[in-house]
Amino acid sequence: MEKEKTRILLAEDDRNLGNILKSYLDAKGYSTRLVVNGQEAFELFSKEQFDFCIVDVMMPVKDGFTLAREIRQVDRNIPILFLTAKSLEEDKLKGFQAGADDYLTKPFSMEELLLRIEAILRRAGYSTQGGKIFGIGSFTLDYNRQILTRDGQEHRLTSKENELLRLLCENINEVLDRSYALNKIWQDDSYFNARSMDVYIAKLRKYLKGDDNVELINVHGIGFKLVVKD
Repeated sequence: MEKEKTRILLAEDDRNLGNILKSYLDAKGYSTRLVVNGQEAFELFSKEQFDFCIVDVMMPVKDGFTLAREIRQVDRNIPILFLTAKSLEEDKLKGFQAGADDYLTKPFSMEELLLRIEAILRRAGYSTQGGKIFGIGSFTLDYNRQILTRDGQEHRLTSKENELLRLLCENINEVLDRSYALNKIWQDDSYFNARSMDVYIAKLRKYLKGDDNVELINVHGIGFKLVVKD
């Protein structure tokens, strides 16, 4: 079975550079979506699942700092790498304050970009095959294989169970907004899809009930929280 590729959101307003970067990253085994301004980037991020963001600082409509802050409001953990022509120390500090994991100043080599991406992904817990492993108390979620494991016992998840549990894990001990999850997984936050998601939440709660330190709770009017006690 082919391994799922790591998905990269690339926001770069220089279309020529963006196309070069996209082609290079795709050739290296990543799946890359290119957008040319911060607004398009956030709209795409809100609809699709990504594992990594590469964000140019100086973009029209919405700059990279603003985009990073908005991404961080809905996903505290996704890696963000800034690209910029600026090298001033205060600009770098502003980038990290906006939520960046790393900062690459133009011009840069493709090899350096690739090494930076791989290093950030390793720190974030991604496997070399592009999947991600999450610890949930005594459980382990292998997102790439869609398997939840505890005490050597494996349970295969459906695609939607897998995607929903991943979002919960990426926001562990934080509230996962209901509308955000619906748009990410179902691409629509209609009443019917909301009821469907409630069914999947109930299933996940059942799968996780074996560990008293793990609790999946409803946050009334907002969404859900996966609580894992120390």
